[in-house]
Amino acid sequence: MRAVIAEDSVLLKIGLVKVLELAGFEVTAETGDAEALLAAVDAHRPQLALVDVRMPPAFTDEGIRAALTIRERWPDTAVLLLSQYVEERYAADLLTNNAGGFGYLLKQRVADVTEFIDALRRVAAGGTALDPQVVGQLLTRRGGRDPLERLTPREREVLSLMAEGRSNAGIAERLVVGESAVAKHINNIFAKLDLGQAEGDHRRVLAVLRFLDGA
Repeated sequence: MRAVIAEDSVLLKIGLVKVLELAGFEVTAETGDAEALLAAVDAHRPQLALVDVRMPPAFTDEGIRAALTIRERWPDTAVLLLSQYVEERYAADLLTNNAGGFGYLLKQRVADVTEFIDALRRVAAGGTALDPQVVGQLLTRRGGRDPLERLTPREREVLSLMAEGRSNAGIAERLVVGESAVAKHINNIFAKLDLGQAEGDHRRVLAVLRFLDGA
């Protein structure tokens, strides 16, 4: 699979190239700004674009805007955003406007190579990968009111893993329980949050995030 990288930090870019190659990707372009990223995606039509949220010249939302452009012009290219901090003002909108093939991780997750490779492959395959800190902030963003108060601690744990983009099997493996137990927890979560159950991991994520965002 082909991938392009947009990251202005030279050292981090070198590390990302190595990790992508370990994951089985061919890195066809390395860029340091949003304009060059869009040109690279147009030229190479990669399966995955790995994009820093803040890039030259202003170091504000260049990566975010480039990601939205990629999803609009080249919908077959999955996008995984990397950020130093949780950009909450953008996260909910991006997540609810992008069904699949989308990820949002903090840069510190790159250090866990196994988990990061899993996220890369999941996003490239059309799934989602959300950083636990992103999920945590989105789950409590309604003016201090916790919409999850009806959930048990285990159901909260399952919801967080589900929102990260993990399948039932992945959740079961992480929690060391059976898939039937995970399915039961998920049904309880949807019932308690007054959400209709949807098929597909990314649609489950979007349904939860739309509810929590008050959409």
